[in-house]
Amino acid sequence: MLGSQVTFTHPQLQHALDRQFPRRFERLGGLVSFDLSDPTLSIPYNAQRLRLEFDTDFSVAGGRSTKGHFAISSALRYDPGTRGLHLQDPVIESLDLDVDRLGEGLDSSAREVLQAWLSEYARHEPVYRLGDSLVERIAGRQINSTTIQNGVVVLDLGQ
Repeated sequence: MLGSQVTFTHPQLQHALDRQFPRRFERLGGLVSFDLSDPTLSIPYNAQRLRLEFDTDFSVAGGRSTKGHFAISSALRYDPGTRGLHLQDPVIESLDLDVDRLGEGLDSSAREVLQAWLSEYARHEPVYRLGDSLVERIAGRQINSTTIQNGVVVLDLGQ
């Protein structure tokens, strides 16, 4: 904590993500499921968005499945309800699945399923949750903004 700012570094965020994954998610009443593992976070020094990459194992009812990899970029926002940093306006940057194994036409469906999951995940689950001691230190102060600058995440605090 530096005066009116709290900063979070790449290692802090990566450590929090490593504790949250691997995880399984199901969509469409279990017709589609995907396992996400090995989250890799990067915060480019000259960007206002972070980058997150995952390995995935995507399965469709009927036993068809394929392994793959996808990457997103996102800004961050602070949510006082969860005391966490959440993805803000996440975008899938790349999705690499073995389409031959998954089936013709399912690549775009996989992208839609992942985008729907990503929107829900961004609303409800923090990438990083602030610890009790930090929450106590900033109690009574308003968080004016959450930005990504110079390779770190910055919470700008009001008075």
